[in-house]
Amino acid sequence: MCGIVGIVAHTPVNQLLYDSLLLLQHRGQDAAGIVTSEGPVFHTYKGAGLVQNVFRTRNMRDLVGHAGIAHCRYPTAGSAFSEGESQPFYVNSPFGVTLGHNGNLTNSEELKRELFQLDFRHVNTNSDSEVLLNVLALELERAAQHHRLDPDAIFRAVAGVHKRCRGAYAVVAMIAGYGMLAFRDPFGIRPLIVGKNEQMGGTEYIVASESVGIEPLGFQVLRDVAPGEAIFVDLTGNFHARQCAEHPSLNPCIFEIVYLARPDSVIDGVSVYEARLRMGAALAEKIRPMPEAQDIDVVIPIPDSSRPSALELANRLGLKYREGFVKNRYIGRTFIMPGQAMRQKSVRQKLNPVGVEFRDKVVLLVDDSIVRGTTSREIVQMARESGARKVYFASASPPVRYPNVYGIDMPNQRELVATGRTEAEIAREIGADLLIYQDLAALEAAIRAVNPALTNFDASCFDGHYITGDVTHDYLRALAVERDEARGIAEADLLEEEKAAG
Repeated sequence: MCGIVGIVAHTPVNQLLYDSLLLLQHRGQDAAGIVTSEGPVFHTYKGAGLVQNVFRTRNMRDLVGHAGIAHCRYPTAGSAFSEGESQPFYVNSPFGVTLGHNGNLTNSEELKRELFQLDFRHVNTNSDSEVLLNVLALELERAAQHHRLDPDAIFRAVAGVHKRCRGAYAVVAMIAGYGMLAFRDPFGIRPLIVGKNEQMGGTEYIVASESVGIEPLGFQVLRDVAPGEAIFVDLTGNFHARQCAEHPSLNPCIFEIVYLARPDSVIDGVSVYEARLRMGAALAEKIRPMPEAQDIDVVIPIPDSSRPSALELANRLGLKYREGFVKNRYIGRTFIMPGQAMRQKSVRQKLNPVGVEFRDKVVLLVDDSIVRGTTSREIVQMARESGARKVYFASASPPVRYPNVYGIDMPNQRELVATGRTEAEIAREIGADLLIYQDLAALEAAIRAVNPALTNFDASCFDGHYITGDVTHDYLRALAVERDEARGIAEADLLEEEKAAG
């Protein structure tokens, strides 16, 4: 999961790119990067950390130009992070191309071998995004006429990328001296949205992962980029779009709506906030006939993304809604953090209970999802320590039983608390007196009620159906091994740091 943005304007774009990255910070906290284009010349700065910590005034001054792209990164595919994997990536042959990518290629190892053995291209990192960049550069070379590019050639190159690359990818790229390219995989798994801004000098264009990265900058959302579609905006602001996939179909990642996206975003025609309200309403109807529902004194959300669901659930059941946890907003998302000990420590630093809301009460805690169960277990324990008589736990989404291989870093199935366990067993595992999960059909219906045009979703982490059709047991096993190796390195480094600190 990452955040991407690209802009072609008539004034300097460095501040616009920075501001959009801040709005997309929830999509990636490991690293950030900005590349601006000054004609055929690129200016780049990137590094590890939050957006506001990576860039200083001196860096921003060097990022000159009226077009550019930017990226904020979470790790994917279980790889250990290094600063060399900060994006955007760059290649200089045959055209200077820089690229930022949100998603995950499921055939990156195969592509890497092809690039080296057949195309004589060397990939320097473990990032599938660098693989994708090299495939794009190679397809641009093949599509170019007399070493020159035009929109037709660029769109032929994207069609070539679609034929070679499998998995999920939303991409922004700059081609030196030509302009900005953006495209989305043929299944539309990861989101990508285009907007515009009318200025005295002409129309300016932006593409970003979410509408929240567009509208606060003064741009107007035009539409979502269609699955398989490519958009090219040249450096003078001319807009071109074309469908580049043979059989595109829209299958947006349902976990984007459940957890990843900001509630004030609209993705694929779905208001995230409204969808989460409807998720809470559907969950209330499941809880209503349960005998335990008569005992509940208070409904408490696990901040932040579960708030709309918890609020609507409480309203539908006529129960009190209270804020029982205060969140430290400077702690990262815990289900992506390496190492269980680190996650457990982080939960306690991230959330602190308000004792009066728990004391002598039967509490219904509502969260958007349960992944490993580590966070849920710590939260239930905090509720009990604060004096709750009983702790019920409701998840606004179904059990996460399968790895997500399309850009969310939770690939190891045996790490998922729901794998191989019944709901009663999961309840015991997290220490809850009762556990209620949303049904997948109800979740899909809640989202479809906001946008009836959505007929399919990527819900692979819930149902194990991988829409790209190429995810095998061997692939998942190899991914689990890769993750274990990367985690071993990360935990060893953490142990060394703790030892050094005394």
